[in-house]
Formats: sequence, C-alpha cells, structure tokens
Amino acid sequence: MVHYKELGLVNSRELFKKAMAGKYAIPAFNFNNLEQLQAIISACVEAKSPVILQVSKGARKYANQTLLQYLAKGAVEYSKELGVAVPVVLHLDHGDSFETCKSCIETGFSSVMIDGSHLSFDENVKETQKVVDFAHQYDVTVEGELGVLAGIEDEVSHAVGHYTRPEEVEEFVKRTGVDSLAISIGTSHGAFKFKVKPGELPPPLRFDILEEVEKRIPGFPIVLHGASSVPQEIVDEINKYGGKMENTAGVSEDQLRRAASSAVCKINIDSDGRLAVTAAVRKVLFEKPGEFDPRNYLGPARDKLKELYVHKIIHVLGSAGKI
Repeated sequence: MVHYKELGLVNSRELFKKAMAGKYAIPAFNFNNLEQLQAIISACVEAKSPVILQVSKGARKYANQTLLQYLAKGAVEYSKELGVAVPVVLHLDHGDSFETCKSCIETGFSSVMIDGSHLSFDENVKETQKVVDFAHQYDVTVEGELGVLAGIEDEVSHAVGHYTRPEEVEEFVKRTGVDSLAISIGTSHGAFKFKVKPGELPPPLRFDILEEVEKRIPGFPIVLHGASSVPQEIVDEINKYGGKMENTAGVSEDQLRRAASSAVCKINIDSDGRLAVTAAVRKVLFEKPGEFDPRNYLGPARDKLKELYVHKIIHVLGSAGKI
C-alpha cells in the first residue's frame, strides 16, 4: 500500500473548513494526461489556490494507476519548483463501488467519492458507510451523493436527473459518517447540459434546495458536480475550426459564484477544460495541417487550459490567494 502522505498529498478536511469560513470553493479539476496536469498546477500556483485533482474511473484506467501515483507526487513537487507549495488533493471522481474506492486508497488517493446515487436510499447508505469505514482507517476523506445529475461524462450517464431531497440529508450524513455531500440542484454532466435558443440563458440553479440543505446540516461541506459553464467563445472557436457543437449551454458563472459563497466548498469542472483543449488543438491543426509534432498542438492546448483555470479560480470559485 502507498499512503497519500508519502506522495506529499493532503485530504480535503481542512481545505473545506477554510473554504466554508472564507466563502469560496476549492477547484476540483479533472485530468487524464500530463498537459492537463501541468495546466492545473501552473494555474493554481499563479493564482495561489489549493486544488483537488480529480480522476474518474475511466481516467485512472487511461493514465494507469501506477503512473498516477508518480504524476500526483510530481504535481506536488512541480508546484514547489514553480515557487508555491500548493495543497494538492488526489480525488476519485464518481467511484462506482467499494472495490474501486479501496483500490484507489491503497494506491495513494487522499480522497474518494462513492456514488451510490443510483441506488435506493438504504443501499446508498450501506455502500457509502462501507467506504467510509475503510477510508477513515487511513485518514482518507469520503464524498457521498444524494440526487442524480442528468448528462453524460466518462462512465457516468443518466438520461434524466432528479433533485436532492433535503429531508434525506440529515439521516444520510449521520448514518454514513461521510465527510462531504454532492447534491443535485440543477447542474448537469457533460458539455451538452442545456439546449437553449440564441440569446436564451440556461435555467437557474435551485438555490431553495441548497438553502434547505444548509439549514438541515449546518456547517457541512457541500459539493457541486457538473458545474462547467460551456463558454460560448470557446464553443465558437471549436466550430470555426471544423467542430460541430450547436445550441449548448452550461451553468452560469454568476450562479456558481453565488454557490461558492455558501456551504458549497468544492465545485467540479471538467467539460470546460475539455472544450478549451479541443479548441486549441483544432486551431493549430486547421491553420497548420502539416503539423505532426504533438508538442506543437498540445503545448498551446495546455496554455489555453491554464488561462481558463486561472479565470475560474479568480472570478468564479474565489479561491485565489487561499493557500
């Protein structure tokens, strides 16, 4: 077993306490490869923000679990090399079973999510409690989920979502011993979250549900999944250089900033990063169709991704300067 402290990582417990007190949210950025990791760490160093590096089950398979250990350790050392020791959490996003969570804990993850939201309430409690009992032996923090987000992202797919029921949160938190709770208040997975007509705004988040959850479990860390904003200028750039993404919209950044000033202390952003990378790669290959050196299109993609994440940290999450 490799414990996360051997890699220089931290769990999310103290980060969440500080975030809730300071009315900001910790960025939870997904990554699959070196360039994404470089962009995340360099953005967090520039903005002086803590970070949660998120890895889905599919990304773990893609990157290889052994390499991930050293990538995570390298991320910690890279931030020091850049001049700022950024607190780094390595988190399993949407763990689908006890076995997956256990394997991640044993290979250096400092935080895991067990997503039992598709199960009955009692089955969700049972599975989450099992993960918590194992994880807490190693001081690994655990995120659970109540409510289902619609959309598709990696191996997570739901055609229809349903909102979290506030009347269930107290019992769930008490019975499971979970450290944070992901809730459903109108966010959605993937880039095609909401279909809107030109000039229309995406539907607002259900802050009434969030406020009721806060009343029932005051001071408890809340998580938002599916919180990419799908910036129209990036979508337009993708389409300009040969892509085809029509009438898609994400969660308003103003809505996310409002959420970040509440009990929401972790906000997940994945699709926006994918869009930024795709836009940059398409631009290079469109303008230079003879280009074949990956460094010459992945390098610009990394730079565009960093720019996006610095913006998110400063203007949306509010975590700049919070290390």
